[in-house]
Amino acid sequence: QVQLVESGGGLVQAGGSLRLSCAASGPPFNGYTMGWFRQVPGKERDAVSAIDWSGGSTYYADYVKGRFTISRDNAKNTVYLQMSSLKLEDTAVYYCAARRRSLTSVYSSGSYAYWGQGTQVTVSS
Repeated sequence: QVQLVESGGGLVQAGGSLRLSCAASGPPFNGYTMGWFRQVPGKERDAVSAIDWSGGSTYYADYVKGRFTISRDNAKNTVYLQMSSLKLEDTAVYYCAARRRSLTSVYSSGSYAYWGQGTQVTVSS
């Protein structure tokens, strides 16, 4: 069973940057597609970004495209989310997730079997 631990969240001013990390343990990391999702209280969990097992394919929700960059280091069993030009509306709890290869859209939260505990990102004005 994959275990995921996020880190790197915090308080940042609008326009600033943060880098989230997600460390994985358990089965071989390179067998999993990794995703980042975010959630604000009272709303559904939204997809942010995903990366395939090799790092060769990346995916971004329209609202973060051009501002966020996902990457992974399979040797370190870690996936990253570099967030730049942060906006107030990026405030949320960010979750890391893992799934085996699937034909289901990478933006589908239900297709991910493993989740981290989340890390809070707060963007202030």
